[in-house]
Formats: sequence, structure tokens, C-alpha cells
Amino acid sequence: MDQEILNSYSRINHLNVSRETFLDFENYISMIIERNKKINIISQNTASKKAIINRHIIDSAQIIDFVDLNSNTTTDLGSGGGFPGIIMAIILKNMKNKMNVHLYEKSYHKSHFLKEVSEKLKLNTKIFQKNIFEIRNLETGTIMSRAFKPMPVVLDLVYENFSKYKNLIFFMGKNGKKIFENSKKNWNLDYTEKKSLTNGDSFLINIKKIKKKN
Repeated sequence: MDQEILNSYSRINHLNVSRETFLDFENYISMIIERNKKINIISQNTASKKAIINRHIIDSAQIIDFVDLNSNTTTDLGSGGGFPGIIMAIILKNMKNKMNVHLYEKSYHKSHFLKEVSEKLKLNTKIFQKNIFEIRNLETGTIMSRAFKPMPVVLDLVYENFSKYKNLIFFMGKNGKKIFENSKKNWNLDYTEKKSLTNGDSFLINIKKIKKKN
């Protein structure tokens, strides 16, 4: 593994990432780059190895501190190419944590890719090729939302479709402050914020409770 790659990964050293985890990341990256030649697993603008590490892997990995590690499941909404769901599954595997990661992805091709990755890396995941908006009474520990739907849409989804959950994590971009403030006009939220490791304009929100305002 070259020094530049190691320097990138050093940004998540507080996770005590093992060599086995790095190797799983490397295999995952190779699978993304190879499959991306045929279908868009991720944007071509972020399809280089360096961009995948910085824009996707490190960005996803930084939420591990927010994930409820005592739950049986955690859920990734609209997982796409597997960020953050596959990254969480890799980290949990190497932490020897048996929690199951549920990945919801409507696309057949992306769902099939997620299954291939999970099988090759022996991850504890379950892939649902379903429209999560059509599923009710969902129960899970942590819910993760990264580049899925706008915050107001996800808040409605969680409020209506999840009967039980521990917390909800949002990845917020440069326009996130305005979106978040507008969302708080309609919701009472019990939350904490954390600055993103990968972008000075981005931040993470960890919401413990949501309640609609009258």
C-alpha cells in the first residue's frame, strides 16, 4: 500500500483500523472501479482510487462514533454503491461486532453489486432491492442517510415508516445549514452535530428523537 494511500487513511486512525480492514477497503475499491466501467456505481468524477478513499470511504467511516453498536441491525437508506452501509459492515466485521447491516437500494444493478461485495468480503449484510417508502413498521438501531433524499423527505420517511429505531445520521453538505434550519421549523429534533473530516463546509447530524410540530 503506497504512502499517499496510508496518509489518507491516517485521518481515520482514531478508529484503530486494522490491516484486515484496509485490505477489505482495497478489495472494495477494486470492485467499484471495475464495475464502474460498465455501469455507474458511483459518479465518474469520484471514480479514481484517491477520490473513492477521500470522498466515500473516509466520509462514510467517520460516522462509526454515532452508530449504536449494541443493536442487532443498522439500516442504510438508498445505499447506492454501498456508502456508508458497506463501509460500516467492513468496520463492524473487523471489530468482531455481529450486527447486521441492512442496505436498501432500489436499483437492480447496484443491489446485485452490493450482494457481490458482501459475499466476497464475507460481510454481515442483508440487501433489499425494494422501495423503502413502500415498507412499514420497520425496526432497527441506527439509520444512516447519505446522498439519498432531501432531509425533510427522510424525516417524514423515518417518522411514518419506522416503528422503532435508536438514532438517525445525516450527512450534510455546504447547503446543509439552511436545509437543517428549515427542517427545524417543522420538527422538534434532539440532536448533536459533528464537523466532517472530509470537507470544511460539510457536517454530520446525529438525531436521537424526532417529533412533528403542531
